Amino acid sequence: QVRLVESGGGSVQAGGSLTLACEASGTFASKKWCVGWVRQASGKEREAVAAMYFPSDFTKITNTMGGRAYISKDADNTVNLRLSALAPEDTAMYYCAAASRFAYEDCTTPQVFKHWGQGIQVVVSS
Repeated sequence: QVRLVESGGGSVQAGGSLTLACEASGTFASKKWCVGWVRQASGKEREAVAAMYFPSDFTKITNTMGGRAYISKDADNTVNLRLSALAPEDTAMYYCAAASRFAYEDCTTPQVFKHWGQGIQVVVSS
C-alpha cells in the first residue's frame, strides 16, 4: 500500500510563495510510477498542477499555474511543489497523489491517481 503525507501549506499574502512537500512510503505495483499535485478550490473541479515521473524524474507542469509552479524531489524522494507569485484564486486544498504506471498514463490527469494524501490547505489573502 502507498501512503502519502503532505506538509507545508498555510496562509500567505498575494505575491508570496509556499513550498509543499509530499512524503511517499510503501511499494508501488509497477517499476514505474508518478507523483503529482492536484488542487481543488471550493465548489470547483480538481485541477492537476504538476507531476513527476519515476524512475526517470521527468516532470510536467500543467497550465493550471504554469511557470508559477515548480516540482522537484529531495534525495529521499520527497516530492516538493514550489508555488510562487500566489494569488487569491490559488486558494484551494492541494493534494499529493500517486499512481503506478503500466503503459503511458498521463499523470497530469487527476483520474489516473489511485493513491491520495489527506490534502493540505493553501490560503492566499489579498
